[in-house]
Amino acid sequence: MQLTLVRHGEAAAPINGVDSKRPLTERGHLQAQQTAEFIKNNVQPDVFVVSTLLRAQETLAHVQKYFADVPVLICDKIKPDDDAKLAIEWLSQLPFESIVVVCHMNVVAHIAEQLTHEHFHPFALAEARLYEQSVIADGLSTQTKAFIPTV
Repeated sequence: MQLTLVRHGEAAAPINGVDSKRPLTERGHLQAQQTAEFIKNNVQPDVFVVSTLLRAQETLAHVQKYFADVPVLICDKIKPDDDAKLAIEWLSQLPFESIVVVCHMNVVAHIAEQLTHEHFHPFALAEARLYEQSVIADGLSTQTKAFIPTV
């Protein structure tokens, strides 16, 4: 099975201290578009999983343009400060072979760390990493590809 982890593109500063409504900047949209093109050329998703926060949803919207028929699940366990173990547990229950997850630092890097048992390695803005595994579980994933936008 394939798992693709994506961090959202560059987002605007919080408005009145509200983090959940931060939109992508113009640069963030360009980053998201580059990542969408990478995913289009490297992944055949069965489902998208996206955070409840606006910047992740706007990043996913760029990818969805290429995969209009792929369903989207909104997950409240992949926000910046969420527990990666709970996120992995939730993802492991999904009955799909190719899952694309769009979420946030720090949770995305902690998910990757636990799945691969490699050291914590932060994701760049709109970075995508592809993993192969028989099941989504602690220590069973191998990173096969990665992409970082150039804008």
